[in-house]
Amino acid sequence: MSAIRLLVLGAVRQHGRAHGYQVRNDLEFWGAHEWSNAKPGSIYHALKQLAKQEMLHAHEIAPSTVGGPPRTEYELTDKGTEEFFALLREALTTYDQKMDVLSAGVGFIVDLERAEVIELLKQRVRGLEAWRSSATDFYTPEDGPESLGHIGEIMHMWVHSADAGAEWTRGLIERIEAGAYTFAGEGEPVLGVLKDGDENPYATGVPHEGDLL
Repeated sequence: MSAIRLLVLGAVRQHGRAHGYQVRNDLEFWGAHEWSNAKPGSIYHALKQLAKQEMLHAHEIAPSTVGGPPRTEYELTDKGTEEFFALLREALTTYDQKMDVLSAGVGFIVDLERAEVIELLKQRVRGLEAWRSSATDFYTPEDGPESLGHIGEIMHMWVHSADAGAEWTRGLIERIEAGAYTFAGEGEPVLGVLKDGDENPYATGVPHEGDLL
């Protein structure tokens, strides 16, 4: 699963309708260009591909009254909305998820209802526990990695990763159960999107031909 697909669908959804540069601006505002493959070329390519796959509807809009070429605005279709939520749920439950995909999923958790997010994260914990158990069938952490030679460091890394992932996930569950954040159906969540024309202090400032489309 690619993080860029979830990120682009989610960014468009938060605006309702957005042109490509708005999506790029939002992703740079979130720092996604640092922790994922959300580079300009990847973003604009994803928008076009998602439109071809009927996940996004492309609206051709008139040129600005102050000049400049017309831009294409994108809007999620019903198919795109289904895809967004499927990717989001997968991102939150898969125990061995890539860090960029998990980060994207966490960025959109408030698009789901609180009870569902808690259950999805509990599924992730169960997956991590099962993964750890499969590793300890061959490796006893108390004996240390040296007991298996240097290959034991691989098993040690797996167990450590499972423990750290489960600890973080349980902490997030506890915070959500205690009332943290505003989820779907509870009011207006914090979206963290920029309005068209707002200055982005985290923008890379690197121009790309897709910025004008």
